[in-house]
Amino acid sequence: MKKRSLHIIRDEHASLAAMLHSMTQLVDRGPAEDVHQFFDVMRAMLFYIDEFPEQLHHPKESELLFPRVVKKAPEIMGAIDRLERDHMRSEKAVRDLLHLLLAWELMGSSRKAAFIDAFTPYVEAYLAHMRLEELVVLPAAERALTDEDWLALDVAFEQNSDPLTGKHPPGPAFEKLFSRIVATAPAPIGLG
Repeated sequence: MKKRSLHIIRDEHASLAAMLHSMTQLVDRGPAEDVHQFFDVMRAMLFYIDEFPEQLHHPKESELLFPRVVKKAPEIMGAIDRLERDHMRSEKAVRDLLHLLLAWELMGSSRKAAFIDAFTPYVEAYLAHMRLEELVVLPAAERALTDEDWLALDVAFEQNSDPLTGKHPPGPAFEKLFSRIVATAPAPIGLG
């Protein structure tokens, strides 16, 4: 069996990692050239993280992938527990970052440090989260899950694949957001 959901998960992780790296580049450069564009694309990218990974990707992992894997590979329960705690915190964390970004935009450079103090560990934690999934959970899933498990996961993960992977066109709900990000974000995500 092909295990298409594994490819989708890995593609979505790569897309999100590229997004986080692009955001880091943007923050490192700062809004000096075009203040409006900087804050606009940063907001769009954080909103995308809240809308896609937080609302669509993580629930499928938490509700479908993790329970199946831990049932058949209980030795990874510690990793699953950590990942679940990350999922519980990450939705609030991205919304806190949106608030801190808005404060920086509206209140000025005196609020920049607070954003960076939250943003840097957020990116590091997100990248570590995905590494743990890639190095522990996905290999355990490959070893332990049955064709029936993979079929259920494939159906779920194919329902709403991440448009930023470039493998599927964005649906109507994401098309405008996707276009905004690609038009203004730095490579590897965008053309800006």
